[in-house]
Amino acid sequence: MLTGLSKATRSSRTALATGAASAVKFLVAALAFAAAYAGLTAYGAASSAPLPAPAPARAVTLPARTVPATVPATVPAAVPGEVTVTALDSAPDCLKTFLARTVIVNPDPDEAVSYRWRLARWNPGTNTWGTYLVHYSGFAGAEESAAWDPAVSDNPGWYRVELKAEGREAIRSDRFQVSC
Repeated sequence: MLTGLSKATRSSRTALATGAASAVKFLVAALAFAAAYAGLTAYGAASSAPLPAPAPARAVTLPARTVPATVPATVPAAVPGEVTVTALDSAPDCLKTFLARTVIVNPDPDEAVSYRWRLARWNPGTNTWGTYLVHYSGFAGAEESAAWDPAVSDNPGWYRVELKAEGREAIRSDRFQVSC
């Protein structure tokens, strides 16, 4: 079919055919990418659909709960307005880890709530609780099962965990002792 054409014409037609094939491949790849992007965009939009209205918020009581110095190995259920502290496994080099838990109820579920965990250590010289560790967090919604796992390393003494939610009084665990 190309027998009567010059060598230059045949090269031009070959280059044109190769270029057209590359353009078709590029077009197919671009359409596949666009389809994948549209699918991800639709997936993201579907997961950000508004949630149904939450149940009315309950009132929060803020009493402190007594935590014994020797904490059982089982983890108690988190309760609104109470901070429970459970001792977790300890490392051989006097590293003690604890699990502090509570439930924070948000009186306005449409707004976010910021809160702060504080591990306080008793200073017998000044008779005051000083900050040992702090952790900040927050959530949006009706309530949050909040948990924090602070660790104490080579620092025996009396400690307590405090939780301060935005706009509320702090709630505290009773003191517990860390000894090596």
